[in-house]
Amino acid sequence: MFLKRNSQIVNMDRLPIDPYLPQIAALLHEGNSLVLTAPPGTGKTTRVPRALLKAGFADSGEILVLEPRRIAARLAASRVAQEMGENLGDTIGYAIRYENVSGPRTRIRYLTEAILSRRMIQDPVLEGVSAVILDEFHERSIATDLALALLKPLQERKPGLKVVVMSATLNADPVAAFLGASRMTVAGALYDLEIEHETKSSDLPLHRKVHSAVLKLLNSGIAGDILVFLPGASEIRRSMETLAPLREKFGILVLPLHGDLTSAEQLRVIAPAANTKIILATNVAETSITIPGIAAVVDSGLARMAGYSVWSGLPTLTTAKISKSAAVQRAGRAGRTQAGRVLRLYTRSDFETRAEHEIPEIRRADLAETVLMLHGTGVRDIRSFTWFDPPPKAAIEAAENILLELGAISQEGNVTATGHQILRLPIHPRLARLVLEGEKLNVTDESSLLAVLLSERDIRMSFRGNFGLQKRRTEMQVSGQSDLVNLLDCFKAAEQAHFDREHLQANQLDPSAVYAVKRAYQHLRRLLQTRKPATRQPPQTGQTEEALMIAALAAFPDRVAKRRKAGGREVLLAEGGIAVLSPDSIVHHSEFMIAVGAEEKRENTPSKSQGAFVRLASAIEVEWLAELFPEAIIQKSELVWNEQAGRIDELRKTTYRQITLEEMVRPASRSPETARMLTSEVLSKDLYPIRDCENLPALRARLLLLTHFFPEENLPGLEENAVHQMVKRLCENKISIKELSSSSLVHDFMDTLSGHQRSLLAREAPETIRLNRGRTVKVHYELSKPPWIESRLQDFFSMQSTPAVCSGRVPLTLHLLAPNGRAVQVTQDLAGFWERHYPGIRKELK
Repeated sequence: MFLKRNSQIVNMDRLPIDPYLPQIAALLHEGNSLVLTAPPGTGKTTRVPRALLKAGFADSGEILVLEPRRIAARLAASRVAQEMGENLGDTIGYAIRYENVSGPRTRIRYLTEAILSRRMIQDPVLEGVSAVILDEFHERSIATDLALALLKPLQERKPGLKVVVMSATLNADPVAAFLGASRMTVAGALYDLEIEHETKSSDLPLHRKVHSAVLKLLNSGIAGDILVFLPGASEIRRSMETLAPLREKFGILVLPLHGDLTSAEQLRVIAPAANTKIILATNVAETSITIPGIAAVVDSGLARMAGYSVWSGLPTLTTAKISKSAAVQRAGRAGRTQAGRVLRLYTRSDFETRAEHEIPEIRRADLAETVLMLHGTGVRDIRSFTWFDPPPKAAIEAAENILLELGAISQEGNVTATGHQILRLPIHPRLARLVLEGEKLNVTDESSLLAVLLSERDIRMSFRGNFGLQKRRTEMQVSGQSDLVNLLDCFKAAEQAHFDREHLQANQLDPSAVYAVKRAYQHLRRLLQTRKPATRQPPQTGQTEEALMIAALAAFPDRVAKRRKAGGREVLLAEGGIAVLSPDSIVHHSEFMIAVGAEEKRENTPSKSQGAFVRLASAIEVEWLAELFPEAIIQKSELVWNEQAGRIDELRKTTYRQITLEEMVRPASRSPETARMLTSEVLSKDLYPIRDCENLPALRARLLLLTHFFPEENLPGLEENAVHQMVKRLCENKISIKELSSSSLVHDFMDTLSGHQRSLLAREAPETIRLNRGRTVKVHYELSKPPWIESRLQDFFSMQSTPAVCSGRVPLTLHLLAPNGRAVQVTQDLAGFWERHYPGIRKELK
């Protein structure tokens, strides 16, 4: 098939999907939904949208094709426009974050999934859209799941809307059941593959493994191009350097393929070339883009997996092992046009132990942006929303909590004015809140640049990896107020150097990351220029930095921290727990800060303390908290026991969440509450603060004795509850132990007795008795023991009978002591002692 374009003939190769295109169109004429499964390379991404255009599905509106990656949307649109012999932006266009190439005549528009979700906030019924194609659904990005969940109820309100779900590898039954869709499977032509694994695990750096594998393939005389799968752009750059010597030797082209490249650089990869191409690609080449002429694949077995920082909530990319299904997808790229070879840079046992599929992003990602979008479409109760694959409830709750704190939604689930502004910005809600606060303070350019810097990977190469333990840049050794402002200064320094690559590398800045920030910042700035300008006066010289730190606080209200001690690196967190400030941070002295970038510490971090390791911090003032979040500032007063002073103090605290901002201690006022607390402290100390507390057990024993022998007197008891009541009375209107020093529990109790009862107590259970020879001795009363006295033996010489209490009914136990104070006899029978024992004892004493 040939098409004429600008006097040129464009050759359209026949693809495996082509014979199925009429049937696909017919199924969509009969029903509104279709689930299409077709392997990579069959042509579904480029041919199906064109088939729907040809079948008239775009007569009443656009055909939107959702792609999981920007590079896929851009390249697919470019390819289809080329096949149609048109310029990109005419019939075929694309829209990705910060970039829109389309026009009034555009009928097929490729776009990333998040673009559709944001569009449905402003246009819930998708006016002017007749069909939506969800491509590469098997990758299960969170935006794909959200788009599918929004499109299903929309079809009920807009019956003519066609929805096509396309996937390379997918169990089609659940999706078809969810949509009530037809199903179709297209078999792709796949030639034989020779798959070779490493024989044993190797500690060689990845770029060295790549060099060995590519050299092996080239020496074997491979007839075609080689596709090398690597985790990310940094590994691609390192491998390109390693492969450089092979260029001249074999006359090859070594080309990168990743999302940070320009359109021209990406198109160069898929364009025909006279020389063998070694294409170093991220996982974008697994399914999203078909590269013709691939004869061999080198698979690192690694990829950057989308996730999010539990700490900041911002999106992250972490290097991880791919699943078995992804490995199969990669291998299949070598067998589309001829028999192919696959070199896996990992062992067969490693492959066998891998997961079958990746975990869908909706089960592992931050949902703040997704939940806000749902609220923006009018969904109030996210928990009752019909998902294809419901996310964890805890993730939804966490997302709504942060949106409430950012002021994006109300308690009722309505989007606030601030929330609507956040939705208009294509960045995470936290960063959008940072931009909005910067806009209020008239530092829009700086705050939007800072937002982009935080959304992209760190431009400072020395701050990647193991928590900044690499060699640090000299300027980071100085003290400052904010790592964020310092990051901003690094970019501005690059800008002043006109982004010269050599200058960037000399200053340990990653050129690729800097260029990515530059592009994103330019797009965001253009978007912000269409907004209503700020009304405040621009900040004076020296106030811009403070305005940015305030804006950052607005974005991270839950990440406030307080230094535990001056000059220390441990900080207390507003959400609870302890974190350690990185040595790379310039925030050396500020007491209060926000911990923007933090991660869980690993075993080889410099501190052995548990908790998070804070990489990016920014100082704050307490006054800013009061201004931005007055409802979170709690002033409370509590009574505390001052052990050292033996006193109840009043502790007045001003707190923000679990952080104490200010506290003051002073003696408490006298009140029933202080009396209760003093009572509790005295009782917990077994009454020792009261001077005669040691006399209470004896008094209680005397009362029990009298109650037993004189029940008719109805004497009050001295049980534990009675003692507690007495202590309570003594503590009334007091706040310290010192004030109890003159108090007497015995006297307090005696005051409750009548004169007759006091006389009875003194007469029948006396504290002392007088012996015949004139000595007065103390009577000892103990619970569960008879009362007893002790004195020297000669003090009893003139006594024949045992002294007794309780009207003679309770004989005293006598401890008869020798002159040296040792008891020679204990008895209650004094007469018997004189008769039976004393003669022998007298001889011993002599």
